[in-house]
Order: sequence, then structure tokens, then C-alpha cells
Amino acid sequence: MKKDALFIYSDELLGYRFNDQHPFNQTRLTLTIDLLKDIQALHPDEIIAPRMATDEELFLNHDPNYVNAVKRASAGQLPPEQAEGYGIGTEDTPIFDGMHEASAFLVGGTLTAADYVMTGKTRHALHLGGGLHHGFKGKASGFCIYNDSAVAIRYLQEKYHARVLYVDTDAHHGDGVQWSFYDDPDVCTLSIHETGRYLFPGTGNINERGHGKGYGFSFNIPLDAFTEDESWLETYETSFREVVEFFKPDIILTQNGADAHYYDPLTHLSATMKIYREIPRIAHELAEKYCDGKWIAVGGGGYDIWRVVPRAWSFIWLEMTGRMDAAASFPAGWAERWKSKAGVPLPTEWTDAPDIYPAIPRKGEITEKNRHTLEKALYPIRQHLRQKPGS
Repeated sequence: MKKDALFIYSDELLGYRFNDQHPFNQTRLTLTIDLLKDIQALHPDEIIAPRMATDEELFLNHDPNYVNAVKRASAGQLPPEQAEGYGIGTEDTPIFDGMHEASAFLVGGTLTAADYVMTGKTRHALHLGGGLHHGFKGKASGFCIYNDSAVAIRYLQEKYHARVLYVDTDAHHGDGVQWSFYDDPDVCTLSIHETGRYLFPGTGNINERGHGKGYGFSFNIPLDAFTEDESWLETYETSFREVVEFFKPDIILTQNGADAHYYDPLTHLSATMKIYREIPRIAHELAEKYCDGKWIAVGGGGYDIWRVVPRAWSFIWLEMTGRMDAAASFPAGWAERWKSKAGVPLPTEWTDAPDIYPAIPRKGEITEKNRHTLEKALYPIRQHLRQKPGS
């Protein structure tokens, strides 16, 4: 029986763990699932275990020498000087036992989602363990060893001949995915992120539009630091609607980093839970309109794992399954269970209080700057439409 949505998860995904002090902490998956179960919005028959990606599947986007290096590092057999050349054994991406297997499970989860959606077994699939968008073909970067989205897009192209729209709302630019398809006109990437002026990875400028046949299929909207909900959502909705109409994909893959929130310790944006209700709502609507519902959502960044990520990621699943009513009230039992481990006061509502941060004095200036950025980013599409006969 075909389902509207499937949730890709198994405990193997928790094995992607660098160390106890590292900001990338997969406990956020456990917290999100526990929250969804508390409101009776996630059922056992909706959960599908990921498979491990094969080497051949990893080779769709990663150099075999790099995959071999990750395997050797996993077993403690890669000398430090070689590891550094592959971006592993660094402060951002330390080596840990079983690193290859844990990373391959994350990739396999996104491939599992792709197969279920493209074979018609489900309309939508959510894989919160994925979204590692900084991984490069031959190098780890930014907490990301393998790039599950890039591998999955190659897989969707080769197995299903699909045109893929990749939409990235992580506060950090989706560089690894963008560069993987920079010259490919059958993959369109849209990244809405904090400007790289003061934030890793420092890329994602408006003028990164693609190369060769792929020119015009890469869209970047770098937002000013301290951007708030209204400006963030204006940018997201306007760009998503115009890009999807321009590209007309067969499937939409969204990366749902939850680090644009004011509480996130690694970024400088000032969004609240308001944007995390709207992000999946608009993605869902556009997937139905343009792709017959074909929508894969993956996770990504998100480093306030207690107050932000579980609520933000729960909204994706509630939107996919039409169960947003389940978020009418916040379950007191969830906060009670986790408060002794959190170290911060846990939320008691799905929304944020209006005073979680002081007023931003440059709000008007920031809004206007973001509008100007949006206009420049979408200028080629709008010019194209104006030049079409009959427009």
C-alpha cells in the first residue's frame, strides 16, 4: 500500500559521532523521534531502516582513493599526514572508529528515500540523518565525510533519469552539492544561507551561477547577519517559487539544516520557529504542484540540539503527513524526560516567545539589503521571462 510519507531511520545512524565535545551530535535524532512519538505522530509502520551505501554508489560522487582513505582511517591505518590531505583527522572532522560504515549508512538512508519515492511506494520521504552538504568528491569538510545528497542526486540521475531541484536552507552554504553539479543543466541548486563574510565555508556568493552548460542553474542568496523571520521567509518563498517554475524538476530534494535559529551557537541569524513551520509547508506545496508530490527531505546542520532541532525537524514530518494539528500543544512529558541532560531550559511550546532576543536596530537596513540580494540572484530568471514571446 502506497503511503504519503516514510521516515528513514535506524539506530545505525547514531554511529556517526565524532566525540562527546563535538557540536555535531546525533542525539538530536533521538530527541526528534521521541518528540514525535510523544504526540503520536510517528508510527512503527512508517519507519524504514536505511541500508548501507555500496562502494559503487559512493563512487557516483566520491573519488575511490578518498573512500579507501576513509576506510583506512576508520581502522586506524591512515597516517596523520595523509589524513590531513583528505580533510579528516582535523578539528572539524576528527577520525573515529567505524567512520566509513557510519558515513555509508547516512548516504544509504538518502538512497533508500530516493528509491521509495521514485518507485512510487511513497510520495515523500524524510531522512533526518542525511544532509551532509559540505563533503567534496575527494575531501571531507565541515563535519561531513560523505555527501549523501550529492550521491543521491547522481543516483536519481543515473537510475531514474530525473531532473533534480536541490533546495538548501542550512545557515551554511551548501557548497559540496553546488560544486558537484556546477556544470550540469539537469540539476538546479538553490541555497539560502548566511553570508559567508564571517561564516564557514565562505562561499555562496550571488555570482556563483554555474559553469559551462550548467551556467544559470546555481542560485545563491546570502543573507545578512541578524536576518529575522519576515525577511528570511520573503527570500525563501520568493526564490523557491520562481526557481521551481523556471526549472520544472521531476523531484525536489530539500536540505533542512536547523541552524538559522537565533539560539544556534555557530551562526548569526535571528530566525525563530516560525520559519521552520513554513519551510516544509512551501516545499510540500511546490512538490505537489510540479513533481506529483515527489519530495525527499534530509537533515543537515543544527547545533542547539535541545531547544531548536527537535521542534524544527518535527514540523517537516508533521507537514509531510498532514498531521500539523498534532502540534496544537507541546508534550510536557518530553521536557520532563530530557531536562536533566539538557543543560538549558527546554521548550514548553512549539512556538518561540516574541522576546527571545533583543530588538535588532538595523532591521530595516537588513531587510532592504536582503531584498536587493534576492533581486540580483533572480535577475536572470526574471530577464528570461520578460524576453519570452507573449510575456
